[in-house]
Amino acid sequence: MEKSLIEFRNVSFRYGENQPWVLENVSFQIASDEWVAIIGHNGSGKSTIAKLMNGLLFAQEGEILVDGLPVNENTIWEVRKKVGMVFQNPDNQFVGTTVRDDVAFGLENRGVQREEMLKRMEESLNAVGMKEYALHEPHRLSGGQKQRVAIASVMAISPDVIILDEATAMLDPKGRQEIMKTVQSVKKQKNLALVTITHDLNEVVQAERVIVMNQGKLLFEASPRDVFKRKAELREIGLDTPFTAKMAEELNKRGVVLTGEPINHEELLEELWTLHSNR
Repeated sequence: MEKSLIEFRNVSFRYGENQPWVLENVSFQIASDEWVAIIGHNGSGKSTIAKLMNGLLFAQEGEILVDGLPVNENTIWEVRKKVGMVFQNPDNQFVGTTVRDDVAFGLENRGVQREEMLKRMEESLNAVGMKEYALHEPHRLSGGQKQRVAIASVMAISPDVIILDEATAMLDPKGRQEIMKTVQSVKKQKNLALVTITHDLNEVVQAERVIVMNQGKLLFEASPRDVFKRKAELREIGLDTPFTAKMAEELNKRGVVLTGEPINHEELLEELWTLHSNR
């Protein structure tokens, strides 16, 4: 793990003076090369955290730092160069009449030279497998293709961290899988930090660390494996465990004793194969 890229220091936020706190005294750090998933039930403060990271909202108490820079009205444009965000509905992010125009939009706003702009557009579209769709109209693309373009548009501005705020929620399982493969590839190529706000437990198990939110407070943070060991606590706050973990638990109850605690399909198959081979 490298240096801290994002830091929340005792951050609290509410949407109105007389409203309840959406976040209360939240503190955590995210490293510059780390993949962190943030989970919690609806209303736990997950998406508010994402908007605070990107300067769409500002903390009323505490401090948020991005690459050592405090997030406030004076630093907002510098912060947004470092933090890219992909939202749940990609249609809300499209501004161009073609895919190419849409990816160019953020670069034009930042005054990037044309030669550099063309290079970044080609690289980012190529990275998400959408280069051949450069002249297509965004509204004619599938949901998964739209999200790829949204990711390419964010990538083109060369951020230090990409935040996916429920970015796969509107996709079918195959589309979700394809987008997460794309994101993994992009993270590896660019050595980015990645923050995923998600309800999809299959995304959670791929992260390096998980932050669990409950009623605006940070309940605990740990590796995915350690998080899903705490099944009772997760169920108590309305969260589930991955299907693979449930399957392993059920097998153990039925006398098929697994030596480990698999949290993905590959681990479960390996456990079952080992068990079969030893018989």
